[in-house]
Amino acid sequence: MAEFKDISPNASAGAKLTNWFENRFPTAFDAYKVHMSEYYAPKNFNFWYIFGSLALLVLVIQIVTGIFLVLRYKPDAALAFGSVEYIMRDVPWGWLIRYMHSTGASAFFVVVYLHMYRGLIYGSYRKPRELVWVFGCAIFLALMAEAFMGYLLPWGQMSYWGAQVIVNLFAAIPFVGPDLALLIRGDYVVGDATLNRFFSFHVIAVPLVLLGLVVAHLLALHDVGSNNPDGVEIKGPNAPRDAQGHPLDGIPFHPYYTVHDIFGVSVFLMVFTAIIFFAPEFGGYFLEYNNFIPADPLKTPLHIAPVWYFTPFYSMLRAITTEMMYALIAIVLGAAVFSAIKFKMPTLFKGILVGAAVVVTAMMLSIDAKFWGVVAMGGAVVILFFLPWLDNCEVKSMRYRPDWHKYLYAVFVVNFVVLAYLGTQPPSPVGERISQVGTLFYFGFFLLMPWWSRIGESKPVPTRVNFVAH
Repeated sequence: MAEFKDISPNASAGAKLTNWFENRFPTAFDAYKVHMSEYYAPKNFNFWYIFGSLALLVLVIQIVTGIFLVLRYKPDAALAFGSVEYIMRDVPWGWLIRYMHSTGASAFFVVVYLHMYRGLIYGSYRKPRELVWVFGCAIFLALMAEAFMGYLLPWGQMSYWGAQVIVNLFAAIPFVGPDLALLIRGDYVVGDATLNRFFSFHVIAVPLVLLGLVVAHLLALHDVGSNNPDGVEIKGPNAPRDAQGHPLDGIPFHPYYTVHDIFGVSVFLMVFTAIIFFAPEFGGYFLEYNNFIPADPLKTPLHIAPVWYFTPFYSMLRAITTEMMYALIAIVLGAAVFSAIKFKMPTLFKGILVGAAVVVTAMMLSIDAKFWGVVAMGGAVVILFFLPWLDNCEVKSMRYRPDWHKYLYAVFVVNFVVLAYLGTQPPSPVGERISQVGTLFYFGFFLLMPWWSRIGESKPVPTRVNFVAH
């Protein structure tokens, strides 16, 4: 049992109350010191570092608004759409809660995509933060599952048919596909059983996993320390420290970065509330117009597409056609032959490499292209987990990498945005070709990273962080 800390009888009432709690709940105060007041972060953070705290804010908004929505929502195929309309029209301030939740879903992905982009350009996934990145990618995966299940709950036309299309994709998996799709739906078609399952996972199961991953992400980050725009380790063995052992290039997270984050939160909330009050549908991107029509299993919308934050991966799914399969087969065989000729290895290894390429080719020919589309869509997310081991550049931050790296990353971002746009559009021959090129570039960016990341001469990295007071 810890010893009680004494306090002067002349102390203020607030100090006495704080001392009373600290003596009885010291763990909470220790956690506050470790993660806030005595957690030293690099002093050169810029605006790119506000998106982590914004993601935490949106998570709280989604949980709180979700609780209020559940009070009135009916997870029943015959009542779900009507209950949402009831919330919007008759429940006091129900429209505000619903729009906060729907806008919050899109805002969540906006800040998460920007948060991941910051990690990408500053090398925040590099040693010793590999586990921080892996936890972050797991959060992204759980967030996609949470958003997809929540998308079904309004039981509008796009909710119903979007879920029908996505769930049926699992049926393309060889051997287990039909049974897996049946397990997810709970019935032979998307219906009441599917709605109940998705409601249970959206409200209880996935949020618990999401919260656990967020805690693990933050704990892992604070154990190894935050990265910074220069990629300099402020807490390394050779980092300069003051007499108390604190890093000279760091400052306490509280109050310095709490004020920094409060400013970012203020700007975010102004934009967030402006969208809620003036453009909650955001031109049909945040809330699709077809979703204001009750689900009708007998009437298929002209164009079925997921919400915007899924569309880059949906484009990759649609890009894998039979013609695309032949291009992929040529790439696999070409890569195997090139590796066997270019790199020195025993003849046995060369034979195994070429043989493996032939087996993969046979698999690609024997299995329907629809399945490989599902693989591409899932692989586009899974490949992010391996980024710490794909990047072989000698420096972390984009500031000190060869200049052409910046242009390559810029093309990657533009390519991702183009894929997202194409995913919202009806299929067309031109769009199909562009999405196929974009898909090849997306995977080539990561799969070839061990090679291209070593090319070029990096700039010298400073021993101390570059900081200008502002």
